[in-house]
Amino acid sequence: MSAVVHDPLQAIRDDPALPLASGEAARTLAFVDGQPVSAGTFLAQVRAVAALLPEASHAVNLCQDRYHYLVAFCAVALRGQATLMPSSRTRAAIDLVRGNFPASYCIGEAHACAADLAGEAPYVRLPDPLPRLDGPTPRVAADALAAIGFTSGSTGAPTPHAKTWGSFARSTLQNLAALTGLWSPGAQAHVVATVPPQHMYGMEMSVLLPLLGGTSVHAGRPFFPADIVDALAMLPGNRLLVTTPVHLRALLESGAQLPALAAIVTATAPLPPELAAAAEQRFSAPVREFFGSTETCIIASRRTAVESAWTPFPGVELQPRPDGTLVQAPQLAAPVTLADLVEFDGDGRFILRGRHADLLEIAGKRASLAELTRQLLAIPGVRDGVVVQLDAPDALGVSRIAALAVAPGVDEAVILQALRGAVDPVFLPRRLRLVPALPRNETGKLPRAEVLRLLESPAGC
Repeated sequence: MSAVVHDPLQAIRDDPALPLASGEAARTLAFVDGQPVSAGTFLAQVRAVAALLPEASHAVNLCQDRYHYLVAFCAVALRGQATLMPSSRTRAAIDLVRGNFPASYCIGEAHACAADLAGEAPYVRLPDPLPRLDGPTPRVAADALAAIGFTSGSTGAPTPHAKTWGSFARSTLQNLAALTGLWSPGAQAHVVATVPPQHMYGMEMSVLLPLLGGTSVHAGRPFFPADIVDALAMLPGNRLLVTTPVHLRALLESGAQLPALAAIVTATAPLPPELAAAAEQRFSAPVREFFGSTETCIIASRRTAVESAWTPFPGVELQPRPDGTLVQAPQLAAPVTLADLVEFDGDGRFILRGRHADLLEIAGKRASLAELTRQLLAIPGVRDGVVVQLDAPDALGVSRIAALAVAPGVDEAVILQALRGAVDPVFLPRRLRLVPALPRNETGKLPRAEVLRLLESPAGC
């Protein structure tokens, strides 16, 4: 059942105290096992779980079910605590975060695997079924700390970035504005997400949108194409698929037929234009690519099938720097410098030129790892791949290029020959490993340490 939400953002505009869930109590906030759950029922469960939580300042939310994550996230906030967001759900990532916040606890379902991830940390198990407790509409201060997100570690050690409820509310306004026109005014959109809520992109699009933006969300996190089809089919219409290029490619290759979509949204890794165009044609829906980071949240978008330039969100200002880009945005308390290099066109839009750390200079010639990776992925038969620069220099003092590729049935020599026709010889990989799969995390990112481990192994495994 779909519910019409009347201006769900009114309650979060410049308000010093924000509701944990905007809109009327009767509006649908989530679909659990195919059944709609109202905002009123959700908040009653949040109150009850909050009463069970220990005294602390931070919590790590390990819930695998997205609805459970929403309940636990808001219960933690109602207790005046903040949610820690590790860069992944691995034991190592959780231990690293808890090392910075040793007094924190973990919360999740009663599953043994979730408890194992918690390690030696105090572990709060969500009751099953979730209890309810009536009371007034929960509100939190706009300047209260909501979460601390950690960067992915794809270019170095994960670093923490704090987010207040006010900053989350402002970024939600921006995201909704970027989605304007994809469904009828006054209608409710329904989200299916393949990304985990523990990631900042997943947080913005599958946690904050249903909480503060008036959408609903499917409780699961479908992974395989058939699961995505089933999840979308459970929703009444105005379906918004929130995914990654990896999942989108798998959907296309599977031949799956999706229910009618309002749009597809993707992020976390560059989306090849040909993949975006193929998805639009197959699924008869626009594909919007979002650009953002843990540091900034989402700040720009583009329709990748027909445009290469990014359009910044209103109020977002980008200033190129020699080593990156300075970002100012309504959701940021202070400017943030990203490692991404940008070039502006005449319309105020920008082109990404890679990262400062990705720029290469060998024998007086220049290239970028992003462009080399694009050339690798363009080779017929290469399903996935990445090009990196090794840390240790060779005898000539040059840090050489290496690559991983997923290309079943394709020989290394064929790949290298194709690259010779596309890139300067000085940038050819001196080490190429064919692997069954790249070590991507839950959002499709590639931790550098894992890539180097594969490259250093004798057989790439």
